Amino acid sequence: MSSHSQSYDPGHDPLVIAGRAFRSRLFVGTGKYRDTATMVAALERSGTEMVTVAIRAMNLDAPDGGDILAHVDTRRYHLLPNTAGATTADQAVAIAHLAREALGTPWIKLEVIGDPRTLLPDLQATLEATRRLVRDGFVVLPYCTSDLITCLRLEDAGAAAVMPLAAPIGTGQGMLDWAGIRRVIERVSVPVVVDAGLGVPSDAAMAMELGASAVLVNTAIARAQNPPLMAEAFKWGVLAGRQAFLAGRMPPQNEASPSSPTEGVPFAPLAARRAGSGGGGA
Repeated sequence: MSSHSQSYDPGHDPLVIAGRAFRSRLFVGTGKYRDTATMVAALERSGTEMVTVAIRAMNLDAPDGGDILAHVDTRRYHLLPNTAGATTADQAVAIAHLAREALGTPWIKLEVIGDPRTLLPDLQATLEATRRLVRDGFVVLPYCTSDLITCLRLEDAGAAAVMPLAAPIGTGQGMLDWAGIRRVIERVSVPVVVDAGLGVPSDAAMAMELGASAVLVNTAIARAQNPPLMAEAFKWGVLAGRQAFLAGRMPPQNEASPSSPTEGVPFAPLAARRAGSGGGGA
């Protein structure tokens, strides 16, 4: 922004991944909604341009790809199929190829789950699958932890972005390792999309204030009492966090600093009047 008085315009601050520009920095998932009408309304209110879909939740034998795609306007939303359910690199690569063939997109959110209880990613398998898929011409956005070394290796492997989790998938616990995510943001050169575990818009705002490029939200919206309203709230949280990052926060300080001026205030006459009102002393 060139002027102090100019208002923020997302169109002048696009998120660019693999050469494609997005105005919205909020990615939204399509799982766990109570019905498709609620999902469609939530996508609308969120302002998102990137929608994730699980290949295993789709009927790829159907002409329209199954129930989910029948309700997602692919002219409006950029599809990001994911490899949810994969537990090995081979499985993830196979799902990615199936998604590209069925949906006509080389974009893939890579998920290789290493532990069924926590749903934490298998980082070694994720790195292996990333290398293979990049060689096969995919735009790979891998789900990972905030481990800095892994994120750097994923970048070196050709990942178009890295997607460290804020907290375990679906927990809504928020930014548990904000310091680790900040280290990743400061060191990698590809976009950092904070993925999984966000619970409320203030979590998204915090991620964006740290300098994240975007956030991905599913359960926190889908399981809200009013998902469309929560989706809109996340939209504003992301925008507020991005604006705060661009504005530049004040440096934290250990000592209090008065917000009102202290120089030039006539303390001495005030002190004298107080002394005079006390009457005579013994």
